[in-house]
Amino acid sequence: MAGLILPFSGVEPAISETAFVADTATIIGDVVVGERSGLWFGVVVRGDLNSIRIGCNTNLQDGTIVHVNHDRYGDGGDPTTIGDNVTIGHLALIHACTIGDGAFIGMRAVVMDKAVVETDAMVAAGAVVTPGKVVRSGQLWAGTPARHVRDLRADEIADFSYNASHYAALAEAYLAQRVARPVGSD
Repeated sequence: MAGLILPFSGVEPAISETAFVADTATIIGDVVVGERSGLWFGVVVRGDLNSIRIGCNTNLQDGTIVHVNHDRYGDGGDPTTIGDNVTIGHLALIHACTIGDGAFIGMRAVVMDKAVVETDAMVAAGAVVTPGKVVRSGQLWAGTPARHVRDLRADEIADFSYNASHYAALAEAYLAQRVARPVGSD
């Protein structure tokens, strides 16, 4: 494990030994990261005000930010949950929402508070899923604000699985290189 891993209010992040955390990633507080997941360069996962759960074989690509909402109204606030086999593209913003297994979030997409991206759904690059919206399984949403533009084809959904497994393998390769040559060695 590498990156900047910080406790917050006495809660340490729990990161699988098989997950890859890039040297420039930051993970804070009540965060759980599953097996074979990859948190790439410049990723920030900040579980300081609520919990963040990231499943197995999930990748958060470079520059992605994941955060939560605090308990302002006595309702417990809004954690962030990201399922298994999820691909989140570069520079995405994931905030106090739920992303189901096998979902695909495009580059520079934003998924806001209380939004749900269901299993095998896709949010296009640059889309903004506004608070409380539900991206149904098998749907593609695009635009600002995002809306349902069409249903996904079976081959597109199959590509989500390929992307997740590709990035899990890449995370393993990076992790193996780190073990072979620890950070700071000559």
